[in-house]
Amino acid sequence: MFRMFAIGRTQPLRDAAAGARAWWLAAALLALAACGGGSPEQRLRESMTQLQEAIQARDAKAVRAQLADDFVGPQGLDREGARRLAAASFLRYRDVWVRVAAPRYKVEGDRATVEFEAALGGGGGSALPEAAQLYQVRTGWRERDGEWRMISAEWTPRL
Repeated sequence: MFRMFAIGRTQPLRDAAAGARAWWLAAALLALAACGGGSPEQRLRESMTQLQEAIQARDAKAVRAQLADDFVGPQGLDREGARRLAAASFLRYRDVWVRVAAPRYKVEGDRATVEFEAALGGGGGSALPEAAQLYQVRTGWRERDGEWRMISAEWTPRL
């Protein structure tokens, strides 16, 4: 009788342990997929999407996180300067939006370029933006440990 009780009692513990192992395995696989899953171009597209979302969320720190430590923009703009530029725009405009059109991805090993048209605007919440501009943009990217970070950006106003 004691033996039956012990077997009956340990079975749920074994089931729980197996369930916990399965949960941890699933979590680990999801983490790996998020970090390095998919093709290099798919991961680059995800990084571009994260950058867009950071801009629209008005999150200057998240914008900075998408930039490489050695990022260089127009007129010597560095990573911290880009963060400050984003933060100043977010302070100026309550609503900020960006729309990317016709992106062209070119991946070569651990380097990539993405060229696209971008409409960027901001305002105080009214139906029409206070400021909007269309740009031709060319960005350079580098992949390290499965993550793409922007290393350069050039933009030219189109209007």
